Amino acid sequence: MRMIRKELTIAGAANKPILIDWRYKLNDVKKPIIIFCHGFKGFKDFGCFNLIADYFAAQDFVSIKFNFSHNGTSPAHPLDFVDLESFAQNTFSYELEDLGSVIDAVSKNNLNIHHGEADLENINLIGHSRGGGIAILKAFEDNRVNAIVTWASVNEWGKFWKEEVVIKWKEEGIRYEFNARTQQQMPMYYTIYEDLAKNKNRLNIPFAIQNLKKPFLVIHGEKDETVKVEVAEQMKSWNQNITLKIIPNTNHTFDSKHPWKLSNMPPKMIDIIESTNGFLKNLQISLKTTICIVFFNI
Repeated sequence: MRMIRKELTIAGAANKPILIDWRYKLNDVKKPIIIFCHGFKGFKDFGCFNLIADYFAAQDFVSIKFNFSHNGTSPAHPLDFVDLESFAQNTFSYELEDLGSVIDAVSKNNLNIHHGEADLENINLIGHSRGGGIAILKAFEDNRVNAIVTWASVNEWGKFWKEEVVIKWKEEGIRYEFNARTQQQMPMYYTIYEDLAKNKNRLNIPFAIQNLKKPFLVIHGEKDETVKVEVAEQMKSWNQNITLKIIPNTNHTFDSKHPWKLSNMPPKMIDIIESTNGFLKNLQISLKTTICIVFFNI
């Protein structure tokens, strides 16, 4: 069976490029679409994300991932934070705009997926960490999104920014986030905080979770050191329609790291992608059953 893998750039927020890649089996099967959103200080090829994309493609999805336009990488250097000025300029609104642009490209088939190989009206989101928060907001505001899965997602912006940090940040206009992996001090302009204040309704993740009516799977590591597991449990308490899965004895990246040089994924990550696949596949079965029942009643 032939596997198609392609990559291109589209215009993102503030006309910065978004690098997208996608893959699928060429087998004359109309496939649901998965769009994966990476997290803070992340990128689309982090760790074993390519192995994950291959897995979903093998499971008869069109598997898409992309770099947010202001994540600090560039199309020429997609694995390295070579554009720290863009990283500094990033905002939550920019990332929502980027995801909307990717969905636009998918729904209009600007990716030139072979005819009959993609269900362009069956778009599902997966988001890791901060990407989970972006995916939640987009799923809430965009009717083109059918379902959402989050991995180690945040459930609110800014709650880790202490008051004294914000005061100093406003005074200086910039603060730095240390990247322990790359040893870089990564700049963040105060504009991200101003964006959050200016667009507090649109960027309100708790409200989006509480009012989201779409199928929603939340997966979280029991030993997550970055976003505590209580965050996922709180999300479930806000919306009882959420399916919650806690993965025991694993961290924020589910035992993955960058670079990932093995041909196999960590066992915890395999558990996560299999759970995600099962959740999304069951939705396809339910959708087909509903269509058949409606057709029969007619």
